[in-house]
Amino acid sequence: MNLLCHSLEPRVMNDDMLKLAVGEQGPQEEAGQLAKQEGILFKDVLSLQLDFQNILHIDNLWQFENLRKLQLDNNIIERIEGLENLTHLVWLDLSFNNIEAIEGLDALVNLEDLSLFNNCISKIDSLDALIKLQVLSLGNNQIGNMMNIIYLRQFKDLRALSLSGNPVAEAEDYKMFIWAHLPGLVYLDSRHIDDHVKELAEIEHQYSLDELKHRENQTQALLEEEEAQWKELEGHKAAFVEHLNGYSLFDSMYDEDVEGNKLACLPGVGELLEVYKDKFVMICLNIFEYGLKQQEKRKVELATFNECVHEAIQENQEQGKHRIAKFEEEHLLNFSAIRDESDMANIEMKIVEYGEDITGLYNVLMTLEMQLVEQLEETINMFERNIVDLVGLFIENVQSLMAQCRDLETHHHEKLLEICINTLEKVVKGELDEDLPEDVRALFVDKDTIVNAVGTSHDIHLLKIDNREDEMVTRINSWCAQLVNKVHKDEITRNRKRVREINQYIDHMQSELDNLECGDIID
Repeated sequence: MNLLCHSLEPRVMNDDMLKLAVGEQGPQEEAGQLAKQEGILFKDVLSLQLDFQNILHIDNLWQFENLRKLQLDNNIIERIEGLENLTHLVWLDLSFNNIEAIEGLDALVNLEDLSLFNNCISKIDSLDALIKLQVLSLGNNQIGNMMNIIYLRQFKDLRALSLSGNPVAEAEDYKMFIWAHLPGLVYLDSRHIDDHVKELAEIEHQYSLDELKHRENQTQALLEEEEAQWKELEGHKAAFVEHLNGYSLFDSMYDEDVEGNKLACLPGVGELLEVYKDKFVMICLNIFEYGLKQQEKRKVELATFNECVHEAIQENQEQGKHRIAKFEEEHLLNFSAIRDESDMANIEMKIVEYGEDITGLYNVLMTLEMQLVEQLEETINMFERNIVDLVGLFIENVQSLMAQCRDLETHHHEKLLEICINTLEKVVKGELDEDLPEDVRALFVDKDTIVNAVGTSHDIHLLKIDNREDEMVTRINSWCAQLVNKVHKDEITRNRKRVREINQYIDHMQSELDNLECGDIID
């Protein structure tokens, strides 16, 4: 714990403190003084030193978006917070504070050096996002469990670790345990680790290391499997057919179907359900496979379109570069001719001619751009027609297959109703041999009750089918609209950028001519 500054009032990290710190740490020569006068943008600051400031809370650092190094040691900070925007941070010093838990570091994905020396930390955790971590200083804290070392095995780039001054460092096996379990470590508590002692440590802990590696391999395999499943699911979602390659839709129809589940125990219904399920799932599988094939066609269409656009832009740019290169060759000759000319009339005539050349270049570049706009407009319109046609075909076939699901459901409903009516007649006549559960028997009090129960089940099933169809149609239409809109917006943005570039270049050429005209004529 840091008690150094407790006699002073805690200070707030406000703009005044930050401006003062930035100003004091900046260059002191003429350039530095000029920067102070004109103001320094926090986003341009790469290093910030705020040690011995009696800071209690980390705050107001959101503007330092390009900061690489941050020094906050020797304050009275109790929590790690306010660092969310410092994604470029490489070096962070929070030593000699009052921090009890490691937290608030998830955004610091580029951090390589972290010092939390002399705080109140008892557990090493919440560092998972720091995949580039190389140096970790946790000396003089309250870490007592050797299992904290196991957590650090995930940081493959970790080369230097400091844990001296913690209860864990007093353990007899402290160094050997760390040498064995962190084989990539080069320095422990500021001392270089000899390769020979690493080998001895690994031999001593061979049995526990083998078990640990086995568990890690199992965990890694599980993670890889989960990631593969996630990627596969994302691919299915992109095709708008996720969960249609199994029993998901069929099972969802019965999740909220109380009456349907009750009636499943009737004689003959079990076999009916199995046949229904197999046929229903087969249709879902057809939708799934068709969806994946259509997704591939849409991907090919998009890739072809992007390639055409790229080639058209590339070819147009090459023509523009050729015209500009030719102009700049003549530009040097024209300038030399004007400077070498002594006759005022000839100078004025050459300046006028050169001005006409600049205007001519402008017209050529703008003509090229207009030709490209027309070419891309035609390409975009063709792509839009093709992608809309593909989406329309997908919707048409999906709706047809979903209609088959509804027909199958209706057929099942009729067969189920037939069984239920026959069962009711047996119940009324006292001829039913099977014992029915009380809640099922309650449905067979009269014809209206059982017909309503079967009808309710049927309505639930149809609603599930309709909702799944509507979801697919809505999502793919939305995707299509967003894609087409983006393509048009991207082209507008590209055109505006190109026109701006042409104007800036021509303005620059004209400015050079204007400066030459004024300077040389006066001379």
